[in-house]
Amino acid sequence: MSYSTIISNNSLLSLATKFSTRGSRLQLQCTLSMARSAVDETSDSGAFQRTASTFRNFVSKDSNSQFPAESGRYHLYISYACPWASRCLSYLKIKGLDDAISFSSVKPIWGRTKETDEHMGWVFPGSDSEVQGADPDHLNGAKSVRELYEIASPNYTGKYTVPVLWDKKLKTVVNNESAEIIRMFNTEFNHIAGNPDLDLYPSHLQAKIDETNEWIYNGINNGVYRCGFAKKQEPYEEAVEQVYEALDRCEEILGKHRYICGNTLTETDIRLFVTLIRFDEGVSESVQLHKRHIPGPRNE
Repeated sequence: MSYSTIISNNSLLSLATKFSTRGSRLQLQCTLSMARSAVDETSDSGAFQRTASTFRNFVSKDSNSQFPAESGRYHLYISYACPWASRCLSYLKIKGLDDAISFSSVKPIWGRTKETDEHMGWVFPGSDSEVQGADPDHLNGAKSVRELYEIASPNYTGKYTVPVLWDKKLKTVVNNESAEIIRMFNTEFNHIAGNPDLDLYPSHLQAKIDETNEWIYNGINNGVYRCGFAKKQEPYEEAVEQVYEALDRCEEILGKHRYICGNTLTETDIRLFVTLIRFDEGVSESVQLHKRHIPGPRNE
């Protein structure tokens, strides 16, 4: 059994080519001034410590809520190079929300977000043909994701990350936490979803999903960033060890079950898949994880 077991499911494989990491090796070595990015988030010991997302509003199926789940109201900004954003796009596709929620992608490599400082981050192409798969911001005319955050909050001083769930009506960021966006897509848009009966967070598995999400997040999803952004050798080596321990744990589970939480597809599979599909192409090279590689998916 191999790590590729997790990507043998046809419904996920159909997304793999769209989530290609070709050209996704980020320009991580950059000088930061004024605005921050995740590259900045290291402790005195040199360990990477991710800070929490800041926009945490919730789209609700309740029509009287501040952000009601309405067709055509919301837009998802992503990067195909980003696993956090791609988990949200996976949900949008799998749940059949293509007609209800629009989406667009930034360029796969960071660029200067403003001429007045040295900050590097996600930027939009200048035209539809400049970069394959990347889209100009036709909604707001922004040149960078940074500008979107500044439209939503002029005094914002945090990170300028994707995904961004944008409210077209109020012209603001609703939420930039991928774990919460996928939960919204799973339940709150079912009245306008193409696959409303697909529940990736079923009640009888929620405790197991939450527990599994935690160690996969710490060991793999965020673990690869802890390797790549560590500033000293000791926290880097600790993070590398935890990545491979978590991969071995997945290996053991997937040797017994088709899916990570049993015999049905859940959000945990999506969260794991979007990191694993990038492991050799984008992750292992940029964060120096070369102990083992993940074989390609089997034809089943």
